[in-house]
Amino acid sequence: MTFTADDEKFMRLAIEQAKLAGEEGEVPIGAVVVYNGEVIGRGFNRKNSGRSALKHAEIVAIEDASKHFGDWRLDECSLYVTLEPCLMCAGAIIHARVRNVIFGAAEPKFGGVVSLANTFDIEKLNHRVNYAGGLFADEISLMLKDFFKTIRSAKSRPLSQT
Repeated sequence: MTFTADDEKFMRLAIEQAKLAGEEGEVPIGAVVVYNGEVIGRGFNRKNSGRSALKHAEIVAIEDASKHFGDWRLDECSLYVTLEPCLMCAGAIIHARVRNVIFGAAEPKFGGVVSLANTFDIEKLNHRVNYAGGLFADEISLMLKDFFKTIRSAKSRPLSQT
């Protein structure tokens, strides 16, 4: 798939959200919701700080965009997310009626779009989501690998003696 300059611009904004997550010690995953060329929703992973398994970047961004519209329907919107949505997020995207999803890196362990399941391709669903993946995948994968490498090395360090 060929990505547009706008796709690249909005994915860069999702990457900025991911970096905010990493700065807070959260897994660096970020998302933005776009309507008519304007970002109307932002989110990053907040599972630890929000003490909720539901606080994925996509869910946070969808909630933010829904507040912008005052409605749960985001049928004219596009979602840019740094990592392939999981099954839960793919379901939320369908329920929110998001039109397009562009994601960065594939998620082989939990991916609900192309890796483990093809949720958006289920024919009996009443809403179709257009999707494409791989935008800045190498950069995003490296950011995630570096985050987990830092976490693992911090856990392996001996406690200091005071």
